[in-house]
Amino acid sequence: MVEIILLSRNSADTGLRVFNSIKHYNLDIKRAAFSGGSSPYRYISNFSCDLFLSRNSIDVREALENDLAAATLISSNSKQCVDSQIRFAFDGDSVLFSDSSERIYKSKGLEAFCENESNAAEIPLDPGPFKPLLTTLHQIQTKFDPQDCPIRTALVTARSAPAHERVIKTLRAWNVRIDESLFLGGLDKGEFLKSFEADVFFDDQQEHCASASEFVTTGHVPHGVANEKRTSG
Repeated sequence: MVEIILLSRNSADTGLRVFNSIKHYNLDIKRAAFSGGSSPYRYISNFSCDLFLSRNSIDVREALENDLAAATLISSNSKQCVDSQIRFAFDGDSVLFSDSSERIYKSKGLEAFCENESNAAEIPLDPGPFKPLLTTLHQIQTKFDPQDCPIRTALVTARSAPAHERVIKTLRAWNVRIDESLFLGGLDKGEFLKSFEADVFFDDQQEHCASASEFVTTGHVPHGVANEKRTSG
């Protein structure tokens, strides 16, 4: 149902050592691509991958530009609970959803953002790069009774009322269930992620990732208006 595939810039010779380590640690990884120094992102779709994780931000950006869910991993020194359930936490704008509303916030401020979201409450948000992954996780969840499901999901967003309504109605329009929704109104996300016991959290903003990584493994999603290079002049 779920498979981990190794994509690496290493050569096949170096890859032999990697596979020996995989065998030593008894990891269930059987497929791999060693690209000999070039970016391995181009093989993601060939393997039908839903998510690409890397410490190489260039590879991650290339994957995102090709409409693939991808994030740059930031490790956490925090000790996480060992549990049979995997907990995914997602930011909303620019991650699950497009950055169209966030652009209004960045350019016109909070009041204009809230007014726009209230007026557009019945109009579903456009999907962001992680919407397909959320859909895949939801499809896996439907195969289990809720109390036995090995996956739990959460939306952890800086939005608050009245901007929450459009988010909820968007998820309904997508016919996707998310287990928990935290509308924090700008509060720091780190402690909430700790309470949710997230195994991994995905956010587009570096400052949110820095806070979250104190508590959980975090993936920076270099997508949307918050990650556009500013030009001077």
